[in-house]
Amino acid sequence: MKILVSGGTGFVGTAVTESLLALGHEVHTIGRSTPSFCDKTKNRYHHTFDLTKDDLPKSLMSGTEIFFHIAAKAGVWGSYSQFFSANVTATRKILTACQSYHIPKLIYTSTPSVVFSQKPIRNGTEVLPYVQNGFSPYAKTKSLAEKEVLNAHMPGKLQTIALRPHLVWGKGDPHLLPRVIQRHRAGKLKIIGDGTNKVDLTHIDNVAHAHICAMQAMQKNENLGGKPYFISQDEPVYLWDWLNQLFQLLELPPLSRSLNFKTAFLIGSGLESLWSILNIKNEPPMTRFVACQLAHDHWFSIKSAERDLVYKPVKRMNQAMDETLPWLQSL
Repeated sequence: MKILVSGGTGFVGTAVTESLLALGHEVHTIGRSTPSFCDKTKNRYHHTFDLTKDDLPKSLMSGTEIFFHIAAKAGVWGSYSQFFSANVTATRKILTACQSYHIPKLIYTSTPSVVFSQKPIRNGTEVLPYVQNGFSPYAKTKSLAEKEVLNAHMPGKLQTIALRPHLVWGKGDPHLLPRVIQRHRAGKLKIIGDGTNKVDLTHIDNVAHAHICAMQAMQKNENLGGKPYFISQDEPVYLWDWLNQLFQLLELPPLSRSLNFKTAFLIGSGLESLWSILNIKNEPPMTRFVACQLAHDHWFSIKSAERDLVYKPVKRMNQAMDETLPWLQSL
């Protein structure tokens, strides 16, 4: 089966691509640059396009049965226009291409940040409303894109669903744990809040598995679609205890310094204003969105994914950490 994967050379995209190749599919990845590791002998092809500007050609789209749209601009800082272009404009182009070339299925990789509300979330479900504030251009633009994808669902013409994996980690992670470890080594990391907040973490193998489950569920049920699904390991952890356990395994000192949430939030607000006035491009050391994420509970129910997608985590926390630790130790 011919499958397209936008962002197929990124962290999540690579894992999904490798899972699809292992199942014997012909996979075409799409990205802004050409990677060095694509091997056509293994049914893997890469196409260089800028999805914010370029239209996808008929030669690439024809015969495609499933489109995985994983590419996105992530981060906690940057201009709204850049996030909108990468996350909304690119998604619109893909939706138009799927409709024009009769691609029957689209799986969109979203984020739980689309329901960010400044408040703790405990066992959150898909009925949570979309983000209403403008703290995070990433969260806002991903929510706009997700809504357009789900609204495009039309059984018999285009099936669409959205997956919301939470805090993806594992070997090859370019952002989450390497940045946390780096900040701790530099003495710049503090516990935000009272240190008792619980969060979901999702190992990359579980994320890739969820994408495969979604594809197979859509193949079995042509009416399935138009809905988002939270994806996690279904074992939320106390964030700061978990990080300190990790630091111990890495032979780093435990984290003990803390900053209360209100202070962190006010600092984030002030830094955002200063960075905007001075037009500083790199992200501030604290933002209102980050303060909320680090201090509050945010964990979600996966019952909908279990029911509709037959998703179950394939890797539990202990096994995932055992497999990831040697890579983290090498950083």
